[in-house]
Amino acid sequence: MNFYIVDVFAESKYAGNQLAVFWGAGVAELSEAQMLLIAREINYSETTFIRSPDPRDGGYDVRIFTPKKELPFAGHPTLGTAFVLQQEIIRQKVDRVILNLAVGQIPVTFNYHNESAEILWMRQNPPSFGQVLSAESLANVLNLEPDEMDSRFPIQEVSTGVPFIIVPLKTLASLKKAQVNLDKYFELVNTMEAKEILIFCPETYSDLNDLSVRVFAHSLGIPEDPATGSANGCLAGYLVEHDYYGSTKIDVRVEQGYEIDRPSLLLLQAAQNEGEIAVLVGGKVVMVAKGEFV
Repeated sequence: MNFYIVDVFAESKYAGNQLAVFWGAGVAELSEAQMLLIAREINYSETTFIRSPDPRDGGYDVRIFTPKKELPFAGHPTLGTAFVLQQEIIRQKVDRVILNLAVGQIPVTFNYHNESAEILWMRQNPPSFGQVLSAESLANVLNLEPDEMDSRFPIQEVSTGVPFIIVPLKTLASLKKAQVNLDKYFELVNTMEAKEILIFCPETYSDLNDLSVRVFAHSLGIPEDPATGSANGCLAGYLVEHDYYGSTKIDVRVEQGYEIDRPSLLLLQAAQNEGEIAVLVGGKVVMVAKGEFV
């Protein structure tokens, strides 16, 4: 099996979120248990498996695994896998690559600079909005005070394929000091569909960016994720749904991963259209390594 390591939502190598992508004749023969073992061996937040180099129904069959379990959808694995498909399997400029995932077909579009893919965009499923939670419950989980939450906006479950708890904070200082109380965390998510938490604030490390984000995914075996496309897709829908910028359309730059020395940049676009919110998440992908599993 061939494998590739790419950094996703990265402005340069050794930033963003790491991803290992496998393809080759041996991949089609792997059982679910074997794919999980390989994901644990790699030990990145996610590893993907391209099941065949030939498209089916216009898309490529792909499965996504964390070191703990399979996921129906995830953001940076979608972009990173589409990049590898275009670079290493299709081997020519194409406008779009479609991934067949458990949540359905997810299209990824390419913007090129000369011959190189510059920015990749994925269209996520329209967001659905779930349970609203109290500031006190999340303050206990995050070791923050309730008044550090931005009470103008709800704390809410949102999903574009994978649900996240979206938590608005007022300041970067609160974002930086947040620390998950594992006992309180598991007590909270035990009864909820969403198991992972995204916190965000309008203050940023870089003046070029609009929001700063952190994502905690302990239930997936990921204490903190450096760049989370699925969670940021949920955030994009949330920003439109709750008029965070006073508009039914957004185009924002989001930074993530600074607290764990993996600075990342995610581009979010979303708009309300005929009662449905369309969500796009974009970023760069950088090839880091190629090799073979024996």
